[in-house]
Amino acid sequence: MDEEAFGRGLSHLFATVFLHCFATFMVAPAMIDVSMAAICPGKDECSLAIYLTGAHQVIIGLGSIVVMPLVGILSDSHGRKSMLTIPMALSVLPLAILAYNRTKYYYYAYFALRTLIAMATEGSVQFLALAYVADNVSESKRAGVFGMMSGIASSSFVLGNFSSRFLSTASTFQVAAVMSVVALVYMRLFLPDSNPNPRDESNTRLLSKNATRNFKVLHLLQDSISLLRTSRTFAKAAAVAFFINVSENGFSSSAFYFLKAEFHFNKDQFADLMMIVGVAGSFSQLVLLPILTPIAGEKRMLSIGLFFTSLHMILYSVAWAPWVAYASASMSVLATFAAPCLRSVASKQMGSDEQGKGQGCITGISSLANILSPLAFTPLTALFLSDRAPFHFPGFTLLCAAVAAMIAFAQSTRLTSTSGGDQHLGV
Repeated sequence: MDEEAFGRGLSHLFATVFLHCFATFMVAPAMIDVSMAAICPGKDECSLAIYLTGAHQVIIGLGSIVVMPLVGILSDSHGRKSMLTIPMALSVLPLAILAYNRTKYYYYAYFALRTLIAMATEGSVQFLALAYVADNVSESKRAGVFGMMSGIASSSFVLGNFSSRFLSTASTFQVAAVMSVVALVYMRLFLPDSNPNPRDESNTRLLSKNATRNFKVLHLLQDSISLLRTSRTFAKAAAVAFFINVSENGFSSSAFYFLKAEFHFNKDQFADLMMIVGVAGSFSQLVLLPILTPIAGEKRMLSIGLFFTSLHMILYSVAWAPWVAYASASMSVLATFAAPCLRSVASKQMGSDEQGKGQGCITGISSLANILSPLAFTPLTALFLSDRAPFHFPGFTLLCAAVAAMIAFAQSTRLTSTSGGDQHLGV
């Protein structure tokens, strides 16, 4: 793709990510209220809702850990646009259910369909967008553009939550469903495809056949393990990604239930809180990250982000008043350094024709956290928010999430942000 076409492609990619994330994020503040109203009406604490959230994450993780590397490999051969179409089209369906009705049985229908779809699509839009950028951006600029991508997502996070703040619950899901369709149509009409190594049709068919065969005989898992063994830096980045996701999954599955039980937060207060996180993240990734990364380096910026992620979670866990949660959320201005810097380090270990494979592998390994994290955090959350807690510490689960973030921080200090892949170790 020439420079002019690349510029157009990147702007259309940013617009696609913004529209898709806007639709996804705007329903997040309402989901706790919808879940609680459908499962435990009239209550501020509901163990069943917590366990369903945990089961949802485990099932998604089981699917994603296998499917995401396959999606990445197929995107290397078929192009990013073709693979982006699938998750963006499927994401419309669950939103349409809650746009129509949010009573108990409709909620369970949403829950079942959302779980099945997420098993094959969770995180795919994000990592395919990163692979698209890596196809067309030099290594020296990649961290900054990855940060811009995260900043665009954070901006959609802000606008989505701002919209949710002033819309009714019914209108929120209706607008989200419409915006999901708009994102899909925009992507299909305007985004130019990105395939780093165009191949003739016969080669493409052969690669697709091989990828499908490998998937059937579980060679895909062996391929991912070989990738981890080939590059020490990539393997360390994968370990950091795993602990980051353990931490983030534990935090995200517990924080809102904690705030609901302790301070009776509702949709509007969740939206306010998430807007603070989004504004801080947008400023960090669009302004600070492009300026500081060339000076400090990706590795140091990653470590800074993880340190403040842990600190942010610790402050949440001991919140004694609602304002403490708002103050803690403002730390996202530094905590959001971690994700784009980690992805950039991992990207530099892959060849130009393996970006989908590498980003898919990182996403698949992160999905392993979706399996293990709920198994640990779900019962802890339910226990410490109930009357049966062994000691009074409602935020204990959030403290455990902070410990996982600190482990990721310790792992990040051992990373070396080399480019072009490490010396092969043998497979």
